[in-house]
Amino acid sequence: MASNVAAYRQDQAFFFRLAIGIFVLVVFAFLQWALRGFSNVAVAPLTVHIHGIAMLGWLGLFIVQNYLAGSGNLAVHRKLGWCGAALALFICGIGTQVTVQAIALHRVPPIFTDPYFLMLGPVHLAFFIAVLAAALVRRRSTEWHRRLMLVATVVLMEPAFGRLVPGPIIMTPWGPWIEGALQAAVLGIAMLHDRRTRGAVHPALWWGVAVIFLCKVVVNALAASTPVIAWAETLAAG
Repeated sequence: MASNVAAYRQDQAFFFRLAIGIFVLVVFAFLQWALRGFSNVAVAPLTVHIHGIAMLGWLGLFIVQNYLAGSGNLAVHRKLGWCGAALALFICGIGTQVTVQAIALHRVPPIFTDPYFLMLGPVHLAFFIAVLAAALVRRRSTEWHRRLMLVATVVLMEPAFGRLVPGPIIMTPWGPWIEGALQAAVLGIAMLHDRRTRGAVHPALWWGVAVIFLCKVVVNALAASTPVIAWAETLAAG
């Protein structure tokens, strides 16, 4: 019994540290982007600021939840978990609104076409919610739950890596796949942890890698479809 408790605490301590690392990486990605003059926060619509605050809230909650699980405060962990589910739904709504608004206001970064950008955020948000739902369903299975929550958060990291990959690379057809590889590398850190502590990679992490790259496939397919192209043109025309 004592060895099981020690293993649980060791596992949870790792995920707590990884959550902090993800927070630092995402904040650095957006901060350096702003400092390099690629975004003007002062003129951004209010919805963009709300979206940013909500995303920081998610990352902060991800850290807190890992800490609570590791400290054994499961009662508060469960209550905050449902608050997190509500926040996730809000993130999806505000994130989709920001995407549509960017096209209507002609604020789409020049590296993207309007149809691609129109699908980029919403598709990732849809997969985020799907993985989160799976994590909630498996909440009584600790190993599945904590890893699926990690996967859901890594899906949301796509915009951060989009700001870290150099422009000449991100603008190539391989750019999104390089982003995906970087997202998968975050899961790779957890895979190495699993190899070291469990002797094998947990299936949730393999599913996570599949989800990351499936996002890219779905975005590309939908962005090339006639209805999405027409929708983007309508939004851009006002």
